[in-house]
Amino acid sequence: MMGKRVGKPSRKQKGDEILRILIVEDEKRLAETLVQIMTEHKYTADAVFDGESGFDYAMSGIYDVIVLDVMLPKRDGFSVVREMRRQRNATPVLMLTARDEIPDKVTGLDCGADDYLTKPFSPDELMARIRALSRRQGEVISNELTFGDLTLSLSAYSLQCGAKSVHLGFKEFEVLRLLMTNSSMVIPKEDLLVKVWGTESNAEDNNVEVYISFLRKKIAFLGSHVSIIAVRKIGYRLEE
Repeated sequence: MMGKRVGKPSRKQKGDEILRILIVEDEKRLAETLVQIMTEHKYTADAVFDGESGFDYAMSGIYDVIVLDVMLPKRDGFSVVREMRRQRNATPVLMLTARDEIPDKVTGLDCGADDYLTKPFSPDELMARIRALSRRQGEVISNELTFGDLTLSLSAYSLQCGAKSVHLGFKEFEVLRLLMTNSSMVIPKEDLLVKVWGTESNAEDNNVEVYISFLRKKIAFLGSHVSIIAVRKIGYRLEE
């Protein structure tokens, strides 16, 4: 039963390839909906409803991805993911929250979260992000993202290629972070607008195009072999 277990969940058996997802969400109706979505996609999901339980379950080491709310009773999501990383728990974390202010996104990422999705959300996008994170499961947690010969520092907001580096403005950083985090996918312009500029912004497609242009110039300056490719009428992706 969700959030009502006695003791710790059992560990996966060797050879078990079914993804196991932990949902830490205090809105019980939403938690139940998320479990249902996971089940429909043939995943196994457990849900707990406060930060302390979420941390305890996360530290069991049996989960492939953790979906973690920020505003939780007993312990907030920032504290949970920060302590996980301090204790060398490398399970990928997707922060799912109604908070969409830029400082909250930065805090979540700086604490060690791998991705950030704001409510309301599309179930298809949620599952795509979980699949992307699950492919990275088991990697060493780092303060960097890499693609090809590029390295993006998540703390210094700098982009490096070989011995050269450049500083990125916040929107440049967020656009490139999304492209690098989802490097196997085409990111629609609409997604970039919502995730970087926010749902209340008056920004339009040309704002995205301007920042893509800024990034292309900086990548060219670094002498990188990576390109930002425009997919006609859809969005952008990275190519090496």
